[in-house]
Amino acid sequence: MAESYNFTFRPNPDFHSLPLANRIRIIGGQWRGRRLHFPADQGVRPTPDRVRETLFNWLGQDLTGASTLELFGGSGALSLEALSRGAALAVTVDRNPLLVSAIIAAGAALGTDRLEARCADAYAFFTHERRLFDVIFLDPPFAKARWPELLGQGAARLAPDGAVYVEAREPIIVPPNLAIVRRHKAGQVHYHLLRRAPA
Repeated sequence: MAESYNFTFRPNPDFHSLPLANRIRIIGGQWRGRRLHFPADQGVRPTPDRVRETLFNWLGQDLTGASTLELFGGSGALSLEALSRGAALAVTVDRNPLLVSAIIAAGAALGTDRLEARCADAYAFFTHERRLFDVIFLDPPFAKARWPELLGQGAARLAPDGAVYVEAREPIIVPPNLAIVRRHKAGQVHYHLLRRAPA
């Protein structure tokens, strides 16, 4: 069950008048074209449309039945995109209660009960979470990313055939139990898809 906060979702009739940093558009699946907005936060940089398109091409467009975990949720764009493409559960974590409230409200506006939003520190959440996930999205604030810890904890919560998506300022170094299967760069952002390394 998602945590609740006092936040009212108000669809903006003039979506294009919103600052670019405060709006997202779902680009695929059942909600393709739906536009949502979220509170201003200097630390939030939603994954751009073209990067999301590449990511979900890597994952396969149909995520029916999958469970996903998005740490450092921000706008919740990756979770909402996964749900639009059939994910059975999307867990989103962020430490900013206003952002978590906006994600919950966006899920309600889309009519889904498959979204679980939590207000928590990502690192602390990882240490207490025991479920396994088919896809884990890691897009932390670049200056504060503790990659060895994140990747180690991510590998521990990854389903056997699962994938970890990473956005970083620089190409990442992965632990021995993970392998980079796809990578690309958009502007100053490096993004990677990881899977379990062959035994």
